[in-house]
Amino acid sequence: MAMERTRVRHEEMGLDGPDLIRLYRGMLLTRRTDERSWTLNRQGKAAFVVSCQGQEAAQVGAAVHIQPGHDFVYPYYRDLGTVLMVGMTPRDQFLSILGKAEDPSGGGRQMPGHFSKRSLNIVTSSAPIGVQYPQAAGTALAFKMRGEDGVVLTGGGEASTSGGDWHEAMNMAGIHDLPVIFLIQNNAYAISVPAEKQVAGSIAKRAEGYGFPGVEVDGNDILSVYEASKEAFERARNGGGPTLIEAKTYRMRAHSSDDDDRRYRESSEIEEWRLKDPIPRFEGYLEEHGILDATQKEAIDEEIKAEVREASDSAEAAEYADPESIFRGVYAERG
Repeated sequence: MAMERTRVRHEEMGLDGPDLIRLYRGMLLTRRTDERSWTLNRQGKAAFVVSCQGQEAAQVGAAVHIQPGHDFVYPYYRDLGTVLMVGMTPRDQFLSILGKAEDPSGGGRQMPGHFSKRSLNIVTSSAPIGVQYPQAAGTALAFKMRGEDGVVLTGGGEASTSGGDWHEAMNMAGIHDLPVIFLIQNNAYAISVPAEKQVAGSIAKRAEGYGFPGVEVDGNDILSVYEASKEAFERARNGGGPTLIEAKTYRMRAHSSDDDDRRYRESSEIEEWRLKDPIPRFEGYLEEHGILDATQKEAIDEEIKAEVREASDSAEAAEYADPESIFRGVYAERG
């Protein structure tokens, strides 16, 4: 009698080849969009850019579980992978950083990184760090009061957990068993402050104090993030309450296009983390299991690069926001 084949890791999670390629494409689209954003900045076309390079697995692995237009997303300024996976486009990103009128996040009048798209239930964040957390908890409370099965995903960096907004939202979520997931992307730096000087103890273990599960995962391993997020979404959708996920990852670029990270970290540290880059790491897994070969990888990359180039060219050709629109949505208009 033939021996039963041992199921590999992704099969145990219920994933097949097309599922894995979708995750891979999501990460690669995020990376290429981010890279093009930096190019536009260096060309003097985009005034300000915030990078997510290195954090794609943490974002895509969680966002893939969102039901666009049904669930709600309260992203933070580095969540490009999250919003692209939910349904925003590279063109949306370029319209935003170039200040164009068609920008869905604010009509060319919003600070880059403040993602928003009403049709996808992506809610823009405010500039103060961490204010999205209590807003997300409030939306989760509305889902629960209405008896709906919607889930709210919100997140930020490790430094945002030092603010009162995060703790108040965690407390509210724990008291009311809200369908909200807190995705903390611990990328090792709060601008120039290393995590060990910003955060005391384990972020994941703090959830216990609020009465719900917290889990720490390798944020550069997309399958680990996928598995933890899948369980969290299922719990929330079935009335099991909130979950805190701490994804340990690394920011490979400077804090923003205005930051000189050479002043606070060594290039050798960055190169060491590049060896753990989530995209080549996942490519290796896919190649090992016969899901991706060199020819397929090149074809996917070229397709995505072409998509990003077209999106960038289209956004550059679009009209800038009308200067007279600067106060629109800021002050009440007299009838």
